[in-house]
Amino acid sequence: MKKRSKSSPIIIATVLSLMFLVSFFAIRLFTKPYVNVQETKYINIPTGSKISDVKEILDKAEIIENFKSFEIFSTIYNYKENIKPGRYKISDKMTANELVKMLRIGRQSPVKLTFNNIRFLSKFAGIVGNKLELDSAKLMNLLTDRVFLSKYGFNEKTSISMFLPNTYFMFWNTTEIQFIDKMKGEYDKFWTEERKQKAAKIGLTINEISTLASIVQEETNKKNEMSLMAGVLINRLKNNMKLQADPTARFAYGDFDVNRITSNYTSIKSEYNTYYVFGLPPGPINMVEPENIDAVLNYKSSDYLYYCAKADGSGYHAYAITYAEHQRNAIAYHKYLDKHGYLM
Repeated sequence: MKKRSKSSPIIIATVLSLMFLVSFFAIRLFTKPYVNVQETKYINIPTGSKISDVKEILDKAEIIENFKSFEIFSTIYNYKENIKPGRYKISDKMTANELVKMLRIGRQSPVKLTFNNIRFLSKFAGIVGNKLELDSAKLMNLLTDRVFLSKYGFNEKTSISMFLPNTYFMFWNTTEIQFIDKMKGEYDKFWTEERKQKAAKIGLTINEISTLASIVQEETNKKNEMSLMAGVLINRLKNNMKLQADPTARFAYGDFDVNRITSNYTSIKSEYNTYYVFGLPPGPINMVEPENIDAVLNYKSSDYLYYCAKADGSGYHAYAITYAEHQRNAIAYHKYLDKHGYLM
């Protein structure tokens, strides 16, 4: 019988030790906290990034101290060939395995985008461009492109009504067209058949309703009088009277801080100035809050044809059926302005 080699136990012990060490380091590699953050951080990986770009982003954010583990898992998951752009949440105690796997599958954290109180598309495009990867200039070009907008039912003067002020969540690498499509989807959800029928009953298109609501929104911040004010403006439209709404003169003039609307404003020859033109402006004069659109759709019926700010500083308005009554209200208000030093 052949004698067993004395070295066999040593070899077996060595192999077992190596297996133990490999297992130990493998477990540590997969489970040891890896990122160098004390609190949650976010990183943005731009479209078209390479692995060197990702490493630079992680390095600048001071997320990783040692890139060896990152490189190992990048190879295991073939991340170098599958880099996905987006915004990613890096939490404390995240392992190298978890980090690379998240980046590899593109498990993004959505961006919170809130917008309201906006008059001009240029400002809006800038706000969106600061939050998302998209190019604000390209977005602005699309929102003023008549041919492009026609597919959505808008033109360059009505496109602002597509965007309903609210808080939205979307991926950071959303493109310009994807953003517009998402907003149009939200717009379509808002404009239910019931709302469309109310607009048709008033005799206005939904774009015209948004335009009228933008005027009401500028005229008053008192929610409980918006529906009454909307009814007055609808009465004037039906009676073929100029709306003579001060906010439209301000918009046409480009001065939004003036307290007193003088002939310098009302005489501006602009399609937005309802002292100058009959009917509605060609588009909204601001981005309209959804609830203010509803105030127009659910307008309060009355015989009033005029309104003027009350002479008590309350922010509410005095309503009148006759021009003579309206003149008395206007005189009282102008005296109030004089008394309190509002020259302009």
